[in-house]
Amino acid sequence: MFEIRIICDPADSDRVSTALAAAFTTGSARQHPTRDGQRTRLYLTADHRPEPEPLPTPEEAYALAPSIISEIGWTARTAADRPFYDGLNREFWLRKAALLDRIALSDETDSDLSGAADLATRAALRLIELDGTAAISDPRHYVRQQYAAWAKRQ
Repeated sequence: MFEIRIICDPADSDRVSTALAAAFTTGSARQHPTRDGQRTRLYLTADHRPEPEPLPTPEEAYALAPSIISEIGWTARTAADRPFYDGLNREFWLRKAALLDRIALSDETDSDLSGAADLATRAALRLIELDGTAAISDPRHYVRQQYAAWAKRQ
């Protein structure tokens, strides 16, 4: 753990605090004016972020998943029960994104499934938006990670 001190323009203090929180695990920022009163001193207790857990392979992520046909049925029934997609809960979007990811993975060997990867990525981005997660380099890997964790809890 370490302490960071920043002297900045008062208008920049929120932006600086947010940037530091993105890079480190931080406590709340303590603010004090500088002696001349023109700038702000920010003090933050920080620590390095823990190493992220390795991402599961598709085989690991979907080891406990029902068949694709079963998931298509579940997704269709759930969507039919609630006609407005935005009102559906996280489980729906997670399972839909995982289903589309699994279909897209089979697309690598079957050229008849055009656009599956794009649909899988768009569903993954919807899940990321719903979760309020920061930028993710590969949205489909995020789905696999979240699905594996969800399946273990089921």
